[in-house]
Amino acid sequence: MSDEKTITSEKNEETSKNNSAGIEDGKLCAILSYLLIGVIWYFADEKIKKNDFAKFHVKQSLLLIVASVLGNLVLGITIVGIFLMPIFNLATFVLAVIGIVNAANGDKKELVIIGQYANKYFKF
Repeated sequence: MSDEKTITSEKNEETSKNNSAGIEDGKLCAILSYLLIGVIWYFADEKIKKNDFAKFHVKQSLLLIVASVLGNLVLGITIVGIFLMPIFNLATFVLAVIGIVNAANGDKKELVIIGQYANKYFKF
């Protein structure tokens, strides 16, 4: 029984090391994805495409970029929307900062409100 526990423990440690290495390998791309540079890097580099951590944050950042562009287009149509646009842009900036902090900490946390839709709409 103790041999099974030892083997299981060794496998868990190896998996943990692999996950940690994957996070470290994709961390810079994940951080830069919220600045659009990482999104370009992700699609240009085959090694990064295999990194789940980078993929998660690229999906989150792409969703944030699309939401930002669409929100600004919709708000730009009306006079009231033009006054609300700075608040919307500040909220977008705050979400980007939250995403950068999560990526820098090695966390796979979805962005507030919109993050749940990233996997639904981005299938890569």
